[in-house]
Amino acid sequence: MEPFIHGIILAFGLILPLGVQNVFVFSQGATQQHFIRALPAGITAALCDTLLILLAVFGLSVIVLQFEWLRMALMTVGIIFLLYMGYAIWQSNPTKTKDSEALPVKKQILFALSVSLLNPHAILDTIGVIGTSALKYCGTEQILFTAACIILSWMWFFGLTIAGASIKKLDSSGNLMNIFNKCSAVFIWATAIYLLSDLL
Repeated sequence: MEPFIHGIILAFGLILPLGVQNVFVFSQGATQQHFIRALPAGITAALCDTLLILLAVFGLSVIVLQFEWLRMALMTVGIIFLLYMGYAIWQSNPTKTKDSEALPVKKQILFALSVSLLNPHAILDTIGVIGTSALKYCGTEQILFTAACIILSWMWFFGLTIAGASIKKLDSSGNLMNIFNKCSAVFIWATAIYLLSDLL
């Protein structure tokens, strides 16, 4: 169960801050007339995350597990990246969603694809953090870790859509999003400490 719990905590820490991708999904839930109409954005974002997670975990591990020094180097870089990202998220200002506009299905899908696959932060987060964190597992444990990350991703995007659809004016002041960011930073720092203890 440790790999599954680790995957849940890590994915939650990475996905919690409301960046461009998450804000877009939330805003579609908040601006579409019906919940169903906002689903294309959430489903597309979740599919993109699933693809990135699978590529990061299984692509990296096939290469890295052949070289112990490379695994150590990547885990070290991953820890440093986690510490920096936690600091950056802690210092960031919440993004407002009140000016977002509802989009038709095709534009929702295209925009969700662009903010998911053309976003260097999303790619770096997935490859640099989830990919390197998966290096400590193999076989069934790695599958459990990966499944946890993917399940959490899907739950989060559907949750964002539901939250937007249910509460049209969720947080005009930005205070709640600021709390989300602080919690995310703490999760990410805790993950860095966990990886460091394993490395040592």
